[in-house]
Amino acid sequence: MPGKDYYEILGVSRDASLEDIKKAYRSLAKQYHPDVNKDDPQASEKFKEINEAYEVLSDPNKRAQYDRFGMVGGDFSSYGGQGYTSDFGGFNDFSSIFNDLGSGLDDFIDSLFGRGRARTSSSRTARRGMDITASITVTLEDVLAGIEREIEIDRKEICDICNGNGLEPGTQPEKCPYCNGTGEIRSVRNTIFGQMVNIAACPSCRGTGKIITHPCHQCGGRGFVSRRRKVLVKVPAGVEDGVRLRLRGEGDTGINGGPAGDLFVFVKVEPHPLFKRLGADLEYQAAIDVFDAILGTEIEVPTLEKSREKINIPSGTQFNSTFRLRGRGLPYLNNGGRGDLIVRVKIDVPQKISERERELLEEIASIRGKKINKDGKSFFDKVKNVFGG
Repeated sequence: MPGKDYYEILGVSRDASLEDIKKAYRSLAKQYHPDVNKDDPQASEKFKEINEAYEVLSDPNKRAQYDRFGMVGGDFSSYGGQGYTSDFGGFNDFSSIFNDLGSGLDDFIDSLFGRGRARTSSSRTARRGMDITASITVTLEDVLAGIEREIEIDRKEICDICNGNGLEPGTQPEKCPYCNGTGEIRSVRNTIFGQMVNIAACPSCRGTGKIITHPCHQCGGRGFVSRRRKVLVKVPAGVEDGVRLRLRGEGDTGINGGPAGDLFVFVKVEPHPLFKRLGADLEYQAAIDVFDAILGTEIEVPTLEKSREKINIPSGTQFNSTFRLRGRGLPYLNNGGRGDLIVRVKIDVPQKISERERELLEEIASIRGKKINKDGKSFFDKVKNVFGG
């Protein structure tokens, strides 16, 4: 079943226990059993997939092969191999016709028709470890200064019991029954030129000629185990929400001496109760009294550093007017300098006023030529509408 993920089919993680695998299988088998889904032809195919996945993952040896090689030996018809070569029966002397033209053409003919040994991929080939991901949540205060924080990650490391070979200590691998220990699978195909022999690495033993019959009790024959580690993450000042930080070499351990993968940490910046982030700028909404908007005033606003700054509000300030405190925003990432703190004014219109206040306001309205309460709304209601109250 090349190209399909047995773990995904059963809905379990790659380090799931045998009990978890059995539990998932029983649940899915009951759900997709053909007797329960007689009118659904897709259920039958799904049921076959579930059984195939369970057959492999419930067997320690087959599971170990699958984890290491991505497939289990036995069906090589669709296996593409890690490269192949071919000999043409009855046509092997084709290039000899051109021998007098020099070895260059002979090499060309060899490469064209694939003469020579198979290019099998050995299981001892050094391979880079897989990249892994994690996330970290920070505050705007953290973004202001930058932080260093330890996070815990799960990563695959070489098993310290079998040293990565997947064998139970004191045991030896056995000859692969699929390739008879040769490490190669051959298939013959008839062509107009004769017989073409394809030689590919055995997918069961990955070209080694040996299989594990007594897998390591700690890693189950996979050669690696999942371990929880602490990693120090340096979050730079000015980091944006959603930025991906790369820690080289902190991913899964490499195979057969290959380099380790990388750790990618996704940064999430928490919303702030007072400030809204606008790139490197911060926005703060300051509520002022309607009379302060009319007459002018001076207010204090908080900053991200926990200090307070004074701002002059001129008379006639309108709803949604903005004022800037230069350099009191967030740092620019890797660029020096800081953004601004933008103060956006919201005008607070009182819900209730005294009779004396009403009289004075109506007098002011009269002076300004306003008609009072002709449409059922007081002057103060109109003021509230004007200033967004």
